[in-house]
Amino acid sequence: MPMSHPPEPLSAAGDGAEPDLITLVEGPIEVQAQSALVDRVPARRLAEAAEAALRCGRAAHGQLCLVVADDEALRELNLAYRGVDAATDVLSFAAQEEAPDAAGPFVAAEEAADYLGDVVISLPTAERQAAAAGHTVEDELCLLAVHGALHLLGYDHGTPEEEEAMWAVQAEALAQVGVRLEVPRHLSAA
Repeated sequence: MPMSHPPEPLSAAGDGAEPDLITLVEGPIEVQAQSALVDRVPARRLAEAAEAALRCGRAAHGQLCLVVADDEALRELNLAYRGVDAATDVLSFAAQEEAPDAAGPFVAAEEAADYLGDVVISLPTAERQAAAAGHTVEDELCLLAVHGALHLLGYDHGTPEEEEAMWAVQAEALAQVGVRLEVPRHLSAA
């Protein structure tokens, strides 16, 4: 689900403490993970999946940050930005969109013009969804990275036409990184 501005830093306990994020991949596609999850995150693969999404979505020079976190972090963000008190699998925070209550358009620094925003993925939710769908957690994480990146590019699935267009680009990006999945129903409702 796309949001209009990037989230505040994640905290381990929701207490405003400094985030316990570790950067695993640096570059135009940055991948970060909560320290407790680092060993379970295929960071390079996620960066490749996001890069494929940007190429297929015609934004090859875009930049973004992928954050892999736990269910509690996603629940906090979902509550703060969507008013939903539940964990979710992926949230996208577009850096270039204007917030509905903004006084005027957001003007980014010239050097940040290619920065698209942040994608936050719940690893525990991805693990459950992968088990339920019968594919690997890595494939599920790639799907969520691509899905979230496409939301940053303005793709959505609110109507059948939007969904058809998004799913086509999503399938193309996933195929580029060797992931061939049927899009699970949970993303149709996201």
